[in-house]
Amino acid sequence: MLLQIFILLVSLIALVWSADKFVLGASSLARNIGISPMIIGLTIVAMGSSAPEMMIAGTASLQGNPDTAIGNAIGSNITNIALVLGITAVLHPLSVSSSTIKREIPLVLAITCIAYWFVSDSYFSFVEGLILILGFVAYILTLLIITLRRSKTHPLDDAMVLEAEQEVPDALPTPTSLFWLTVGIIILPLSATYLVDASVFIAKAFGISDLVIGLTVIAIGTSLPELAASIMSIVKKEDDLALGNIIGSNIFNILAVLSLAGLIAPGSIDPEASYRDAPYMLGVTFLLFFLCFTRRLGNFKITRLNGVMLLVSFVAYQLLLFSQLKH
Repeated sequence: MLLQIFILLVSLIALVWSADKFVLGASSLARNIGISPMIIGLTIVAMGSSAPEMMIAGTASLQGNPDTAIGNAIGSNITNIALVLGITAVLHPLSVSSSTIKREIPLVLAITCIAYWFVSDSYFSFVEGLILILGFVAYILTLLIITLRRSKTHPLDDAMVLEAEQEVPDALPTPTSLFWLTVGIIILPLSATYLVDASVFIAKAFGISDLVIGLTVIAIGTSLPELAASIMSIVKKEDDLALGNIIGSNIFNILAVLSLAGLIAPGSIDPEASYRDAPYMLGVTFLLFFLCFTRRLGNFKITRLNGVMLLVSFVAYQLLLFSQLKH
């Protein structure tokens, strides 16, 4: 058992590290071939934070454990809003000016409603997974088109887009870029495989479902990059990017991560995901929407008190999960 716990922790560290190196290599290579840092920031760097979740979802689904994939996607979204954003706001109240974020908060609420609807019948079909992944492609293309059009008509002044562009790593020599890209491509799936195997073993040993493992240990572990990114953003006084990272990650988790379970392993899912976890994900997303839009858009802030409320919702969810394990 101790060996499996050690493998899980090492695999989780390797997964996060390799995702970072994959983004470094891919971003640097893209810069070397002439792609705009703005486009790199909105695509490669933005998707990089969800790479661990995508890899775990794909691996778990291929191994016949779609509940782990679904738990990871739902749990990561709950963790991002309730824990990561909660901690960030307690450390530093967020004052947001980006029009992109103000547009994406209602979008993430709408997407979360769709995800809830898809899993509410305890069945996740191939068609539902296909709809989500097509939505992901449409979202990326729309974001790029809107941003590029605005940058051509007048100087780009959206705070989040500018901050995302600044986060793009400096270009490395092409051989070095290819090396880190290759390292990421190799270690990402390997670490995901070991992590899923260890998680399933531990879950069976303790009589815990694959869903709960995905909702707790894996979800919290794969959300650590978002926490690190958010803390670094407030240190650099980039409030828009701190919230933008979380909103973007949650959109990716539903459209690009949750979809993999339906595309690879469609079928029945754990009923608890339908009546407990998906509703809670929808609830904390609505709470975020409520906290943001009860203020005037010109005074768009997430206060320390709001952060405490989000942390309380995270603790309440963990208590709910573990209180039910005892029965």
